[in-house]
Amino acid sequence: MRLKLVGAALLACVPFKFAFAQSVTPAVRAWREQHEAEIVRELADLVAIPDVARDHANILKNAETIRAMLERRGISAKILDNGDAPPAVFGEIKTPGATRTIGLYAHYDGQPVVVADWVTPPFQPTLRARPGADGSLGAVQPIPTAGRVDPEFRLYGRGSADDKGPLVAMLFAVDALRATGNKPTVNIKFFFDGEEEAGSAHVGAILERENALLRADVWLFADSPVHQSRKMQVVFGARGDMSVEMTVYGPSHALHSGHYGNWAPNPGVLLTDAIASMRSGDGRILIDHFLDDVPPISATDRAAIRALPVIDADLRRELLLGGSEANNALLAERILLPAVNLRGIRSGQVGALASNSIPTDASASIDFRLVPNQTPAHVRDLVEAHLRARGWFLVHDEPADSVRLNHPKVMRLAWGAGAPVVKTSMDLPISKAIRSVISEATGSPVFAVPMMGGSLPIDIFEAALKVPLIIVPTVNHDDNQHAKDENVRVQNLYDGIEVFAALMTRLGPAWSGVVP
Repeated sequence: MRLKLVGAALLACVPFKFAFAQSVTPAVRAWREQHEAEIVRELADLVAIPDVARDHANILKNAETIRAMLERRGISAKILDNGDAPPAVFGEIKTPGATRTIGLYAHYDGQPVVVADWVTPPFQPTLRARPGADGSLGAVQPIPTAGRVDPEFRLYGRGSADDKGPLVAMLFAVDALRATGNKPTVNIKFFFDGEEEAGSAHVGAILERENALLRADVWLFADSPVHQSRKMQVVFGARGDMSVEMTVYGPSHALHSGHYGNWAPNPGVLLTDAIASMRSGDGRILIDHFLDDVPPISATDRAAIRALPVIDADLRRELLLGGSEANNALLAERILLPAVNLRGIRSGQVGALASNSIPTDASASIDFRLVPNQTPAHVRDLVEAHLRARGWFLVHDEPADSVRLNHPKVMRLAWGAGAPVVKTSMDLPISKAIRSVISEATGSPVFAVPMMGGSLPIDIFEAALKVPLIIVPTVNHDDNQHAKDENVRVQNLYDGIEVFAALMTRLGPAWSGVVP
């Protein structure tokens, strides 16, 4: 999808700009053009290693492979073991004379897969031509051994975009700089997480134990996609999250709906009533007092989202949506607000398996996206108070028979750990310097986005390291991350190499306000 951008809006995106004597991008691009097959092949080899966090043997194989990739480039590397949990991989480049240190984060694990859903097998990396206008996958291409690779080709496979593509781009940025005689102006630390898609539950222990090793002036997270217009964006925060699994109980065994319908409560109906009391069909949050702590969108944040191109109508066409929530309110504005999402619901069967019966229970999975001033613990309290006020007897373990007999509406809640919001000021010198460097590298203004809609483990880093945390996405917005047929557009892989090379070499003087 290519969208027309408004020039005035683009110019408003980068109010702070350093002048540099010479960009490294032309030299890096020329080197990349001579090594495109090598770049795609190394990513394909990494994608071929299954990367679901619970697959311990293959997670260890990923970690060892990535350590070898670092060491092959002369980067000091080690595996940060974490017992039975997935390890992290650490690498470091010490730059003589550098006074600043940046950390680069990516994760090497991927979301679980349903193999049968994939056209392209998830761990059989497949290069394909440009997708069809109707969304169909392009024709399969051989993984190249030499020569150029069409930038509109896509490499399919779990983790190709989220997050092995950015990881590989970082390492080829190092290759390109060394080959072209360009040197970093900052010390560089790499941290490759092995369980981000499983919640990074054990990463905090690594960060606490290795606090001195991981100390840096800023950490850059190479996760999530670029703007839907295919233009680069720098994101300064992420919404928090909280999740809950809800189970509602009906009869002890399924009942004939003719004999018992309109008499025995149907748990599916009870559950959907509960969900409807929490969220309207148009996305309005109805939970009592849920919005009391939510601050209005700040003038700074509102100015930033107004500078973004309006892509909503194009997205609705691409996604076959006749309308979007809140009367077609802007996506960029909606992700600055909290959200309640129904991830899934189950009760009885449908289609050929449907039976005329009242099921025994019903379950739903809900996730909440949080904004500043909201905490996971407070959201839990608000939701439970809301449900109790509507007659629900709440339990957190399987209810005893006596509980079900004494209460007409019993719901079991199993809460996730949740994560708070993290935001970095867009006005910090490092925030402005990063936007300036990326703008120089890409030859185009860079969008500043106050907060992304999804969540990352940046709260864990903030708690342990207490430094600015900034998100620098490089992969395509239509990469199908977390879904079937995940892919990375080859041009986005090339762009990532140029962006990381620029950050490694130009960020030092930009950060200090030095004009060479």
